Amino acid sequence: QVQLVESGGGLVQAGDSLRLSCAASGRTFNNYVMGWFRQAPGKEREFVAAISRGGGSTDYADSVKGRFTISRDNAKNTAYLQMNSLKPEDTAVYYCAAKQGLFSNSYYTDRALYNYWGQGTQVTVSS
Repeated sequence: QVQLVESGGGLVQAGDSLRLSCAASGRTFNNYVMGWFRQAPGKEREFVAAISRGGGSTDYADSVKGRFTISRDNAKNTAYLQMNSLKPEDTAVYYCAAKQGLFSNSYYTDRALYNYWGQGTQVTVSS
């Protein structure tokens, strides 16, 4: 079992930055691929970014490439999402998710593959 708790959301203006954190319980954090997803009102939950168990492999949605950076600190059982140059269309509830990684460089973009989810944190970007 893994429990995930997101933090760091808030209300910002377009062009600002935010860093989201996802704190995980348990002693085997480094066995898990971590992902960030987001869901805007009336829309499906969509992939944002993912990182492999050791942090060596990452992937991003096209809409956030070059603006967002996913990272992890396995010693602190925490994953991060640094969001720069925020846009109003980034407004959503952001969720972190975890799934045991098959290989050291595995990562997953399909939300259906993730077993554990946090409660979400709201990010609102005003124009």
